Amino acid sequence: MNASLTDVDWSALPPPPDDGAVRHLFGARLPPLALPATNGRDVHLGTLSGRGVVYLFPSMTGRPDLPSADWNLIPGARGCTSQSCAFRDHFAELRRLGVDFLFGLSTQLTAEQREAAERLHLPFPILSDADLSLARALKLPTFEAAGRSFLKRMTFILQGSLIEHVIYPIFPPDRNADDVIAWLRAHAAGRPVALDASR
Repeated sequence: MNASLTDVDWSALPPPPDDGAVRHLFGARLPPLALPATNGRDVHLGTLSGRGVVYLFPSMTGRPDLPSADWNLIPGARGCTSQSCAFRDHFAELRRLGVDFLFGLSTQLTAEQREAAERLHLPFPILSDADLSLARALKLPTFEAAGRSFLKRMTFILQGSLIEHVIYPIFPPDRNADDVIAWLRAHAAGRPVALDASR
């Protein structure tokens, strides 16, 4: 793995502001949409059950038209690899804390996401919202770069399809999994559940 993608001086990058753009999501339910996943399946968001985590991220994987210098100037844009690797590295701990499903989610096409998931050895699927159907349904905050819409970075902690908690803004991204774990420990359901990596 390219160390420059994970070894980042976060103090040199602008942190994203808390613009209040996710307040309406607390207590909301995921809409009855089916999103394609990197494991070849469709995930039906409205029928999820158990405790879950979905981290939403912007991603420029496979996008040579987005120079890294310009990308770095967008608050909150940098750090997709670090964030995904952190969830990968804490996967077993999330299992022990009773998480039933874990997904990453971005607006990239599934083929681009699959390349990244395989390269980073992610033990969980990435979902594609390339047509922005989820973004529109939930009125998610986005930003524009190189003529394309990207999701701002946020993480949902779910009970079934219900959004119990939203972490936003996220900075630095490599601490996001730690923040999720801290919340889960503070709100422990009291039952460890094996996480199904194939879902």
